[in-house]
Amino acid sequence: MIVRDEEETLGGCLASVQGLADEIIIVDTGSVDGTRRVAEAYNGRVAAYDWQDDFAAARNYAFSLANGTFILWLDADDRIAGEDLKKLLALKRELTAEVSGVVMPYCLAEDAVGRPLVADRRLRLVRRESGCRWSGRVHEYLEFPRKGEIRVWDAMIRHTGRADHSRRNLRILRRWIAEEPGVSGRRLLWYAHICYERGHYGQAAKGYRKLLLEPSGFREDRLIACFRLADCCRRLGDGRGRLESLLGSFHYGPPQADFCCQLGEWFEERADWRTAAYWYTQAIAVSGLDTGLRPVASAALTWLPHARLAAVCLRLGDAGAAYRHNEQALRHLPDDPGLLGNRARLEAALRS
Repeated sequence: MIVRDEEETLGGCLASVQGLADEIIIVDTGSVDGTRRVAEAYNGRVAAYDWQDDFAAARNYAFSLANGTFILWLDADDRIAGEDLKKLLALKRELTAEVSGVVMPYCLAEDAVGRPLVADRRLRLVRRESGCRWSGRVHEYLEFPRKGEIRVWDAMIRHTGRADHSRRNLRILRRWIAEEPGVSGRRLLWYAHICYERGHYGQAAKGYRKLLLEPSGFREDRLIACFRLADCCRRLGDGRGRLESLLGSFHYGPPQADFCCQLGEWFEERADWRTAAYWYTQAIAVSGLDTGLRPVASAALTWLPHARLAAVCLRLGDAGAAYRHNEQALRHLPDDPGLLGNRARLEAALRS
C-alpha cells in the first residue's frame, strides 16, 4: 500500500484483511497525521518515501519491499468484506506454480445496503517474481505478467473513498507533460478523464475523439472513451454526437449491455418506442457477456433494461409485457418504491 494522511481510513482497511496477509507493507509518502501509528498498530512494516508526484514510482517502491510469493495491493479506503475474505483465503490455498496473476472485481460505488452500483475488474494479485511493474504517474495501472496463467477470482474489493482528486491529478499530469512532451495513448485518455471529472466536458470530448482516431490502443480504453464521449455529448446537448459515440463502440466488439441501455434511452427520449424497446431487449440478451476490465454500472446488467422496457411496452399498449418486465426488475430491486408502485398500477390496468 501507499498512503498519505490516511489516519481515518487506514485502520478499517487493515482490519478487513486480518488473517490474510503474511506481511503488510505500508509506504508513507509524507503523512503529518497519525497514519504511521495506525499502520504499526496492525503490525504493518512502514517505510518512508519521498513523494515525487508519481504514483507508479511509489507503488513500484512498495512492491520492491515485498518478500512474499504473491503481492496483493490495496488503497487505504479499500475494504474486503467477510465473505470475500473467505474467498481470498480459499484462493490463497489454491494458487499453483503456474499462476502469475489474479484479476478480481472492484466495487467503485454501492447502494445503501451494500449492493454494487458500479464495478470494474483489476489485476489485484501478482506473483512477486513475475516482475510486474506499475506505469503512469497518475491513473497508474499494473502491467500484466508476460508469462504464466492469469486467473479470474470472484472476491470483490470495495472502494469506500469519495474524495475528489481531480485537481491534484491535473497538476501531476501537467507536470508530466511538461517534462515529457506529447499527449497520446493512455496519457490522452487520462487527460480526458480529468477534464470530465472537473466538468470540462467540451475539452474531455476533444480528448476522447482524438484518442479514438489513433491507429492503435487498448480495446477497453476505446470502449471507455466511447461511453464517456457519449455522456459528454449528452451533457453538451449534442444528441447526434451522443448517438454516433454509442454506435462507434461497435468497432471494438459486439454490443454490450450498458451501451444498449444508452441507445434505448436515446430513442426513448425521441418517442421512438419500438426502437427503444429493441435496444433494451438487446441489453437483456447480452447482459451475461464478459465486459472485461472496464467499469460498468450493475444496473445495465440487471434491472435497468427491464424497468425501461416496462415503461416502453406500456407506451406500445402491451400492459402484459410491461408487467412481466417490471417483475423482472423487482427481482433485483425488491423494495424499490417506484417498481412496487408500477406493479400496483399495472395489476389494476390488467384487471380493467
